[in-house]
Amino acid sequence: MISKLFKRKNSGADGKVYGAPGSGSGIVASICSVTLVFATWMIFTQPIFTAYEVTEILDDFNSPVLDAEGQTLLQKAIILDDAGNVVKAPLIKPLFLPSPQVMVKRFIRLLDEEFSGGTIYVHIWESVKRVYGAFILGVLLAVPLGILMAINRHVRGFFDPIIEFYRPIPPLAYLPLMIVWFGIGEVTKVLVILLAVFAPMVLSARAGVRSVPIEQIHAAYSMGASRMQVIWHVILKGAMPEILTGMRISMAFGWTTVVAAELAAAQAGLGAMIKAAADFLVTDVVIVGIVVIGIIAYISDILVRWMERLFVPWKGRV
Repeated sequence: MISKLFKRKNSGADGKVYGAPGSGSGIVASICSVTLVFATWMIFTQPIFTAYEVTEILDDFNSPVLDAEGQTLLQKAIILDDAGNVVKAPLIKPLFLPSPQVMVKRFIRLLDEEFSGGTIYVHIWESVKRVYGAFILGVLLAVPLGILMAINRHVRGFFDPIIEFYRPIPPLAYLPLMIVWFGIGEVTKVLVILLAVFAPMVLSARAGVRSVPIEQIHAAYSMGASRMQVIWHVILKGAMPEILTGMRISMAFGWTTVVAAELAAAQAGLGAMIKAAADFLVTDVVIVGIVVIGIIAYISDILVRWMERLFVPWKGRV
């Protein structure tokens, strides 16, 4: 089974006799990875004793056979309800890591019940609106700027120090300054996410333009193309693979930053929901928020990959 996952398949399609490295589907490995994660999660969050067995152990707590250290370890492994009855004794307490069953039940409850200002639908919509709004602004501003920086040395010289200066700074560092300048409204949240997605898009667009073979540009000029035609039909199309890669990276940065952006007194949003749950030690809601962000971010990445296949079908084939 393991050997099949890493076996190289020979293929004569598209002139490939031996197959390209990494080609083929990795769905089997993905299923194994997800199954392993969930199996480990369930093992560490399921009871290791039955209620009857734990009751017998509790009766022996005063036994001289069990030393103080053993009593402390057993007490940490046992969970009691409000009445003092034994509920279950998992390896990890639900306060630190709830079981998958608890997570599913909590998610279903959040579909109807409000938590920190709204149901899960409201929180998802607010976060999606902020991330995609900043992402679209980033595409409209960063991609043209990156292209201009690649084709004009004066533009590159003016903007390069600014972008390279702020690019390594984490969003939480300039979030307080954004609050001072723009208040705690939606503008601050969108700007923080925009700054996070802006730099990767600029650098990817610039790198994409610089990667276009100079022979293609010279060939276009030799056939009478104007400067704008060369930029539109040669440079932009040649840079599209790098631009779309930068969009994928920026989308991930956007979802990474949304939690920090929603710390600015947001009334709704997945980040605000996670913060409110963490303040009251509602761990299951925290993990539900994290899982939902991961799923939405993964779907967003799939959409950008679909755009890659649509707009640059030649990527990886030439």
